[in-house]
Parts: sequence; structure tokens; C-alpha cells
Amino acid sequence: MSNGLALVGDAFGFHARDKRPDVCSSSRPLAEFPGQGRCPWSLTLTWLFFCLVAVLVFIPGNVKAQKTHTVFYEGSDNELHVYRVYGEKPGKTLLLIGGIQGDEPGGVLAADLYADFSLEKGNLIVVPRANFPSILHNRRKINQDMNRTFADDSVANYEAKVVKVLKQLIRESDCLLNLHEGSGFYSPKDQGPLRNPSRFGQSIIADAGYFRGQSGRVTLDLKTMAETVIKKINARIADPDHYFHFNNHKTEDRDSSHKEQRKSATYFALYTCSTPAFGIESAKSLPLEQKVRQHIYAINAFMEMFDIVPETPGVDLTPPRLEYMVLSVNGSVPVVVENGQRLGLERGDSVVLMDIKANYTRGLSADIIGFGSRFSDMGSPVTITRQTRVVAKKDFYPCGSIYLDFRKKGEQQEQDLSVSESDSSPEIKAYRLRINDRLVTAKSNDHLSLSVGDALVIEDIITGGVDPSKYTVNFKGFVGNRATNSGEDRGFVIKMTRDVLMKRYSLNRQGRHYRIVTTLKDKEVSRLYIDIEKQRP
Repeated sequence: MSNGLALVGDAFGFHARDKRPDVCSSSRPLAEFPGQGRCPWSLTLTWLFFCLVAVLVFIPGNVKAQKTHTVFYEGSDNELHVYRVYGEKPGKTLLLIGGIQGDEPGGVLAADLYADFSLEKGNLIVVPRANFPSILHNRRKINQDMNRTFADDSVANYEAKVVKVLKQLIRESDCLLNLHEGSGFYSPKDQGPLRNPSRFGQSIIADAGYFRGQSGRVTLDLKTMAETVIKKINARIADPDHYFHFNNHKTEDRDSSHKEQRKSATYFALYTCSTPAFGIESAKSLPLEQKVRQHIYAINAFMEMFDIVPETPGVDLTPPRLEYMVLSVNGSVPVVVENGQRLGLERGDSVVLMDIKANYTRGLSADIIGFGSRFSDMGSPVTITRQTRVVAKKDFYPCGSIYLDFRKKGEQQEQDLSVSESDSSPEIKAYRLRINDRLVTAKSNDHLSLSVGDALVIEDIITGGVDPSKYTVNFKGFVGNRATNSGEDRGFVIKMTRDVLMKRYSLNRQGRHYRIVTTLKDKEVSRLYIDIEKQRP
């Protein structure tokens, strides 16, 4: 999916897709200069001459209205895309981080809108998808909470690698906004279980009201900054129940109830870099478009505060739609397979997904159902041993699919690529599930025995003539996305626990027997039964 030149990366393992050389940071914090170590004098002179030419030719006297796109860990599951926007006039730099926790799409989609910005003054650094693997699974974390990794440099996982880059970006910034979604509604007073001081939603969080520098004097008035922004946000919100409030976590205090935040991005920014930092928390339960707009209100207000003059983006939440995928089979010339088409293979063929074309350009991935990696299957060869489907996703949202089928004897690959559909005879042949990371296939009307605490993922259904994406597969008693409850539960991790499953939807209302119901055009076509044992055998 490369759309630019891949340059040699540094110790962080990045590649840059730049529209111009990155010349705004004289300290070059994310790249190492070549030529370190001993070299012949002639080579040294050559290198100095090259540097002089680069300064005179490639580096303009005044960087204006330019953009860069840098990709860290390119080709890995945790690719990190960083977008820099420079204004016509120099000014402050605002860092936007979205998706550090993968089940909070409002911040991801809001930050995404700023990656294509043009600025009159000031700069933006935009990281829309800090934790792409967790976004793909719509989960808060994979190995550990990425927003609790900023205090420990000894951890060796992808979250720590990404945080290493984020720390450097924070050092380059004048303010950090970490875009989140919080549970319930924050209120300074206790107004019930969903609206009280322990909730996060509809608040701007800071680790302190006032930050004192080494001199002991107040150097940052975070409370006033947040309240100034909140006033602007609330002026755009019609319902007073949805107003934002300032949420001071007092993270450094001995009696703070939020000591875990000492490992967060905002705490690192404030107490290590003396950089003002805020968590923008929209309420999880609100509609997606409302959450995105609220994040935009907050970002624009902070930009105004730091005199960063933008062109405000519009909100476009058009449903994602796959146009085609580009695949190579056994190293052959790539072939284009459109949404809904079938690609005929031989059993054991090696397939590489090379590119995805959709009505969005960022946040795209592909999943070869039952094969490949835990996250995205782009770019890696996969041996196909059974018929399957390749699902394209925009973040967590499926946007189309193609089919990998086996050719009939004598059939040429170029001949019949289209999918045969027959709405008159829908048939569910089997369910493909993952139970505690173990793949399981079950037939329609089967009973599966699980234990309390087991984790179930409905990966896909195996159908007859109808596209599997046209069905709705619903675990009765489970809601995967409460903000947009469509009834489609494929891809979610469903824990067999009381706090996840709703007892009243169980067959005997005792929380022991549940059903997975599959419908097509609101008509039930298949069931699968889940029987939960009280304890593990």
C-alpha cells in the first residue's frame, strides 16, 4: 500500500513518505546522520560537499505550507503513520494522538481529518492511529494498555516501540491532545452511577490544575486553558447534559485516585517535558458523529489558543466501501479482484495481498478469514488450503470482501471471476469461531460447551450462494458496539462472564444457555447454541 518513496529508516525502523525533505527540526530527532565513524578524508570532503549542496538546494529559507507523511515500522502489524502539517507562517506545534486505545473510534476519525490540513500559521503533528492492532480488533489493548507504557522503557513489545516514537513527538510539540472516549459522564458531584467524579466522559482531563516549574512558581495554568476551551465546546452543544467539564486528576498528589495515570502520555508530557497536555474525553455512549464533532470543537479551540490558523475540515462519515484488492498468486503478475468477485486458485497456492482501493485512503487492512496473522494480512504470503473470504476493513468497520475459491478442473483463472449469488436459497454451511485462540468449526444448530471466563470470537460464517457479509450474525445477549448496535457481532471478543453477557437474553434466563442467531433480510436462517458450564472442567 505504499504511495511514496520508502527512504532508509533510523534506529526506530521508520520509512518516510514525504512530499519534501523534513527540514523543520534542526536537531533531526528521529533520524541518524550517515557517515558516523571513521572514513577516508576524500569521502569526508565528498560528504561535506553533499551537505552544502543539500543546504543550498533542498532546504528553503522559510518552510511554508508543506506536509510530510512518515511511516514507522513499515510492513509490520503496528505500522505507525505520522503526518506533519506546516503553516505558511511559523508558530506553535500542536500534537494530536488518536487511537492509543483501540475501542475509541471518535478520536481516530477526528484526528484523521487533520492529516490533510493546510495551515496559514503554526504546525500540526497528527497521529490518527497510534495503536493500529487494537483498532483493528476494536479492543482497548493487545499486550498492555499503550497509554500506561510511558513510564517503563524496559518493556519489549510493539506498544513500547510505538511509545518510543510518541515520546519524541511530544518533545517536539508545544501542546499534546490525547483524544479519547470515556465511560459515563464526568460530574464534579455524584449524580448517579453513570454521572459522577469517577467517570471520564464529556471532560477535558489534566494531570494538574497548575504546573510548577523548577523554580516552584506556576508556569502552566492548565485549569484556565481547559476551561477556556470548554466554554467554546459547550457553546456548540445543545443538550446541557452533554456539556464538558474540567477533570483535574491531580495525578502527582499522594492521595490521587488516578495514580495509574503516572504512566500515561499526558503525564509524561507535563512532568518530563513541561509541555501542557490534555485528554479530550467524549462519552462512549454518544452517537459517533457527535463524538467526532466534539473532538473537532476541542482541537479547533486549542489551535486558536496557540494561534495555529487552520482550514477547518468537514465531517464526512460516509460508510466505507471496497472497490478492489490487488493480489499476487505464487509470485505472478498482480491481479485486480473487485468487491464481491471470486478468484479461482489451486489448493496450496501462495497469495499476497498487495493493495486495497476503497473510498478511504487511511486505516485500511485486510483479513484472510482463518489464515494469516492476528491483525492485518497485507503484504505477507499466505498458503490457501481451503476456500475462504478476504474481508477489507476501514479501521474496525468491514467495507467489502472477495472470495478465494478453488477452480474446477479445466477452468482457467481468467474465466469466471464473478460470485454466484442466489438469494432464493440461503444456506449456512458452518460457523468459524475462535475459542481462547483455538479455531473451531461448528455446524448450524450445534451446541458448543464453554466455561465461565472463556473468550469467544465469531470469525465468519461459511455460506452457500449468498455473500456472507449480507447476513447478520448476532450473539443474543451481547452488544459489541453500544454506540451503533447493529446486531452484527462478528469480530468481537465475547467473554463468557456475567458483566459481559445479559442474563435476560439467555434461553432459560439463568445465564447458562445462549444462542447465536443468523439472519438474512431480517429473516432467521440459522442458529448456534452456546452452553456455559459453571466452571472449567
